[in-house]
Amino acid sequence: MAVTYDTNYDVDKIQVLEDIDAVRKRPGMYIGSTGPDGLLQMIYEVVDNSVDEALAGFCKSIDITIHGDKRITVRDDGRGIPVGIHPEAGVSTVELVLTTLHAGGKFDEGGYKVSGGLHGVGVSAVNALSESFTVEVRWRDGKVYRQEFARGRKLTELEPAGETAETGTTITFLPDREIFGEIHYNFSKLSHRLQELAYLNAGIAIHLDNQISGVKRTFHAEGGIAAFVKELATGKDSLHEAPIYLAEDRGNHSVEIAMLFTDAMEEEVFTFANNINTREGGTHLTGFRASLTKVLNDHAREKRILRQEDDALPGEAIREGLVAIVSVKLQQPEFEGQTKAKLGSPAMRAFVEEVMREQLGQYLGKNAGVARAIIENSLSAHRARMAAAKARKLVRRKGALFGGGLPGKLADCTSNAPEEAELFIVEGDSAGGSAKQGRDRAFQAILPLRGKVLNVEKARLGKLLDNQELRAIITALGTGIRDQLNLDELRYHKVIIMADADVDGSHIRTLLLTFFFRNLRPLIERGHMYIAKAPLYLAQRGQTRVYLYSDEELQAHQAEQDGKYTVRRFKGLGEMNPGELWETTMNPEARTLRQVTVRDALEADEVFTTLMGTDVARRRDFIRENAHRVVALDI
Repeated sequence: MAVTYDTNYDVDKIQVLEDIDAVRKRPGMYIGSTGPDGLLQMIYEVVDNSVDEALAGFCKSIDITIHGDKRITVRDDGRGIPVGIHPEAGVSTVELVLTTLHAGGKFDEGGYKVSGGLHGVGVSAVNALSESFTVEVRWRDGKVYRQEFARGRKLTELEPAGETAETGTTITFLPDREIFGEIHYNFSKLSHRLQELAYLNAGIAIHLDNQISGVKRTFHAEGGIAAFVKELATGKDSLHEAPIYLAEDRGNHSVEIAMLFTDAMEEEVFTFANNINTREGGTHLTGFRASLTKVLNDHAREKRILRQEDDALPGEAIREGLVAIVSVKLQQPEFEGQTKAKLGSPAMRAFVEEVMREQLGQYLGKNAGVARAIIENSLSAHRARMAAAKARKLVRRKGALFGGGLPGKLADCTSNAPEEAELFIVEGDSAGGSAKQGRDRAFQAILPLRGKVLNVEKARLGKLLDNQELRAIITALGTGIRDQLNLDELRYHKVIIMADADVDGSHIRTLLLTFFFRNLRPLIERGHMYIAKAPLYLAQRGQTRVYLYSDEELQAHQAEQDGKYTVRRFKGLGEMNPGELWETTMNPEARTLRQVTVRDALEADEVFTTLMGTDVARRRDFIRENAHRVVALDI
């Protein structure tokens, strides 16, 4: 095939954008997106600067206000941005920091010992993406300095605007509606991140005032990550009362580790580097896991709980039920990838291993009862895993999970191409029957479920494999689960939960999502999981039919009508005939699918523990606080 070139492509086609123009042209490169997550990232960028002041030891209080007109104000009591004229730039340092990318006090060791934001991009990007932006600096000379900007361009010079005995910085901004459209802040996610920062930085007080809803919250944790771990373990039965807390500070790098062993089935270890949630782990996590396994095995042999001829306890068994936080702070951290999701600094592995070896070894020696409880729980987990492995082998030989026949209730599609195939997991046999008749057999497979599936939140693997409905799902997918999961074998690239639009349907969706999150999380992380949105009502006037998906849509439709019409409420998917089910919920040209994402594994883990755990009061409070978000909730 011949290759053609644009003969007009020449030097005049090359654009050199100023910093502000570059941010406004490609905002997603700087804040991730122009949707709800991008709006939150704008807040985080400003708050992180205040937290960096706290890390440096100069800030004790941060106030965040969401104003009624959607403006955001972040105020801290740190040192304040320097107000003098910068010798190289010829403008005030305040203006330089707020309008120039890669300008800040975090590139060497002079301004900040450790910091999360290392590129000097954050607050200048926020300025560029705000239709109004005001900074007030309370400086050491006893004066307040103020400057205003719009879309990254200064409107006023930095000028004195009062006197004060305090120091600190206040930034107020309104995200640009030309870029973000309608502005809605996810208060729940914002609260979660602020609480996380308070735990990670013991002693700092973060105050959040949402003037839109009238809700005020204060996040303050003198107990730091030890209190964080205890909060994460709420609803689980702990093997020891107080978390194990280890810490070491060597000036240019430090580590804090908090651990609580429980009788739960899952390992929940979360890692941070300079307050950044390293969701994919990294060298600090590798060092923690390796040292934990060695120290506990050495202790078990020393106390003769394990004999010398016994096999060592595997790390997976030791970490079963473990809730832990590993937080490191270091100069110039190296991250793998632009998202900073994985720490790559090589020295942190050896540092964390050394601290664990010395301090955890001492702790176990002084707390014999706790040590024995942890090791015995690990032995029990190891035996259960060996029994489950035998069960898997038996099941594999029978062909129920790997290879062999597909579930008898599965109505498979004719396509053998996973990238175009869809699996609908449908609540109930009657709905499954309608779905089988209404589907496009070429690419849509139907797996009906009978009743509510097992709550796997506290179920061991053996019990899970005994559940007929869950085994049918695993078999249909073809991937295996947990440590045997192989997404290359996934038979359908769209896995769609289709349940009734009522309370029972919501419960079934939650049970299924718990199963997928705990056993097939990579399937969610790679974007294969969806929820089908089924209608609640059919409004009909003559030959005109309108499907409505919520009570609010029904009310809006009623307000628009001036004649007679009929309304039919669907009690469940089983009441819809095959044509209606195809038209509303299965037809790719007309349906609404919500992709299930795990934006933050830590928050998602807390949600599942709350909803599916044993703490009834905590679950009730969560539902009350989030009832208004049920329709649009993304996990």
